Amino acid sequence: MITSTGVNFIYNSHIINYLFMSKTLKTGWHVLYVKSCQEKKVHQLLQENQLESFLPMIKTIRQWSDRKKVINKPLFPSYVFVNINSSLEFHKALSIKGACSFIHFGRELALATDKEIEQIKVLVGHRDISNIESGIRNPKIGEKRIINIGALRGLECEVLKVNNKNKIIVFIESLQQNITATISKSYLSEISLCIG
Repeated sequence: MITSTGVNFIYNSHIINYLFMSKTLKTGWHVLYVKSCQEKKVHQLLQENQLESFLPMIKTIRQWSDRKKVINKPLFPSYVFVNINSSLEFHKALSIKGACSFIHFGRELALATDKEIEQIKVLVGHRDISNIESGIRNPKIGEKRIINIGALRGLECEVLKVNNKNKIIVFIESLQQNITATISKSYLSEISLCIG
């Protein structure tokens, strides 16, 4: 298992069998991680293999030194949504050239609801909506968060620095000590989301 920016990618077929054959595979819109700049090709190959897929594309203006050009690019780079209805389709999608893995968080596969897919389709298909961008909202310096993954799960922390990685400070009251660590922003939850 390889971790990059807080998202886990599954590459080993033994891990796939362990994680997904022991449970019933959930059907729905799974998020397939693909090689960089291979989204269109993977999307096309999925459809040629009778797998329902969705690649949200947006128009953007590329600026070169001598000209500007409108190009289509994926809304979510390296992601293609695949509607999986069986374990056969799951493995078939993974076997597509350019496909790397299905995104998961912990042991749960990332699933988009039908409603979310429809909303994205409306958003990217509406001609009056422009300048669409995607990204994770970065926490602000000084915000209090709770770590929701890993050895420090459940600990409250404060965000010290925001860049590609977030430097956080964790205060352990019983020891009256601070621990400073660098942790991915995807490991953090807003405190209000964790209560209840």
